[in-house]
Amino acid sequence: MRILKEVIPYIVIVLVVVLLRTFIATPVIVSGSSMDPTLKDGQLLILNKLAHRFNRYDIVVIDVVINNKKERIVKRIIGLPGETVEYKNKKLYINGEKVRDDFSNITYDFSTAELGEKKIPKNHYLVLGDNRNDSVDSRDYRVGFINEDDIVGKPVFRLWPLNKIGIL
Repeated sequence: MRILKEVIPYIVIVLVVVLLRTFIATPVIVSGSSMDPTLKDGQLLILNKLAHRFNRYDIVVIDVVINNKKERIVKRIIGLPGETVEYKNKKLYINGEKVRDDFSNITYDFSTAELGEKKIPKNHYLVLGDNRNDSVDSRDYRVGFINEDDIVGKPVFRLWPLNKIGIL
């Protein structure tokens, strides 16, 4: 009985950690250079899995299937459900109006119509990497518009490297 009393606190700690990681927050590692200069390859982030409201310019982590392989990618939301998105002469236009895009100045011209839909479908988002020349994102047919259900959450804190630690 005494051993059980000593073990119970450890079991509770393990259960709490598992529940937190499964439902609330989990670490995620940035893979590749698609989010340069905002996020670098190998950085360790804490992902808020409770986030369910997404705005333009939010950074999100998404589950996608590329080449029959499930991957987790980090991208920035550019277009919201029901919007038309167009880049003309490296400038972002949402529903025909010029909008600021401080995250990249190298985006080639494209529009949501070229991606198969005039407007972004309901419950879907258009996502891009900040390093637009080296990003598999909504412009790629394998990714396309992102269903809200495929968004795992928002990274909220950077743990690594230590010189970049802090809130995103």
